[in-house]
Amino acid sequence: MTEAEFETYLHDHIPLSRAMAVRVISIADQQVTLSAPLAPNINHRDTVFGGSAASIATLAAWSLLHLRLVAAGLPSRVVIQRSTMDYLAPIAGDFTATATFESAANWDTFLRMLTRKGRARIALQAALDYQGQKAVQFHGEFVALGKDRL
Repeated sequence: MTEAEFETYLHDHIPLSRAMAVRVISIADQQVTLSAPLAPNINHRDTVFGGSAASIATLAAWSLLHLRLVAAGLPSRVVIQRSTMDYLAPIAGDFTATATFESAANWDTFLRMLTRKGRARIALQAALDYQGQKAVQFHGEFVALGKDRL
C-alpha cells in the first residue's frame, strides 16, 4: 500500500483524520510517520490542542500496527487499551508524529499469541516533532483481535 492509498484509507475509515488534515508522510516495516498542520488542531493559545496531539500519536501507532498486520496476512481489529503522553514543549506550527514499536523483539511473541489465542497485546511509542525537536512522547498498549474475533 502506498502512502497516498493509506492516507485515503485513513480519511475514509477514521473521519477525524480528515478533519485534522492528517497526511501520511512515510510507511515502513518498523515506522510510520504522519503530519498535520496547526490550523485545524489549534487551541486558545495558538498551539496544538492536547487532544489533537493525543489523537495523532494514537493514530500513528495504530497505523503502524494495522499495516504490519495486513502485510503479515493477519487482518485484525486493532484497539488501544491504554496510553500515556508526556508533553515536553508546545507545538506552534505544523508537526509530525512518528510511531515505532517499543521493542522489535516483541513482534514474534505478539504474532504467536495472536495466531494461537486470537488476541494479543503489544506496546508502541510515538514522538511528535516540531521544528526538529521532540515535543510529545506517547506510549501505548494496543490489542489485536484476530479474524475469528472480528
